[in-house]
Amino acid sequence: MPINIPRELPAKTILENERIFVMDDLRAVSQDIRPLNIVILNLMPEKEKTETQLLRLLGNSPLQVNITLLYPATHETKTTSQIHLDQFYKTFNEIRHRKYDGMIITGAPVEQLPFEHVDYWPELSEIMDWSKTNVTSTLHICWGAQAGLYHHFGIEKYDLPEKCSGVFRHHLLDEPIKLLRGLDDQFCSPHSRHTDIHKEAIEQHPDLMLLSHSDEAGVYLVMSKDERFIFITGHPEYDAETLQQEYIRDIQRGMDAQAPVHYFPENDPNNKPIKTWRSHAYLLFMNWLNYYVYQETPYVWE
Repeated sequence: MPINIPRELPAKTILENERIFVMDDLRAVSQDIRPLNIVILNLMPEKEKTETQLLRLLGNSPLQVNITLLYPATHETKTTSQIHLDQFYKTFNEIRHRKYDGMIITGAPVEQLPFEHVDYWPELSEIMDWSKTNVTSTLHICWGAQAGLYHHFGIEKYDLPEKCSGVFRHHLLDEPIKLLRGLDDQFCSPHSRHTDIHKEAIEQHPDLMLLSHSDEAGVYLVMSKDERFIFITGHPEYDAETLQQEYIRDIQRGMDAQAPVHYFPENDPNNKPIKTWRSHAYLLFMNWLNYYVYQETPYVWE
């Protein structure tokens, strides 16, 4: 079944060219089915790229999914046109009265700032509080995961001596968790961040479960014990070229950037990257949609 997105959203053409099943909003109204309603709080600077990456994964499901795109009204976006935001995005005040089956909070390039110094932190905190009563399941990605762990559970982040950038091998912990069904015992996923969280802080917290970690990149998958909140510290939604683009950007900015590890064939930045995490990303998002959104959400919100 398809994801339901606005007819003019740029991601629609890209996904259709990849043979991803999408349905525009005009056709969707004729479907006699209770679709899932997912809100994506997009905090990434290049919003159109992130839209496409996430919609690609959400489209690989037998469920019809309605998407609402959200951005923080208290932050001035410099890398996405206001026309695009006005046409396709909502603000929190516009949707705070609604109930959603699922929510995704993306990463953001602000991880080196203390949380309280991020200009939209008060708004984000309000949204995360709202998600406890208005959303069945919330998926947090990268900085969004660190923000959620800090806000909901008091888990602090810490600065890394150098950026964690690359594609790392991860291990599943022996937990009978539905989110992990079908995942290989070892799998790859990208990371791109300057901060981390302590594994011991997760393991010692009475309300959290550590599901997966990497010997090199640290904590990867965390879930609250009530299964309402899921935290992914990496970027399984990334395209094959995303880490390469970030590396080139950092070099052009004059930064002393190191090439992403385990990413370029033969560790040579001149070689074209190979995507080794596609199946993991699809299965992870499908498990979330099925087991924690579709299977848990009420048919009619009260």
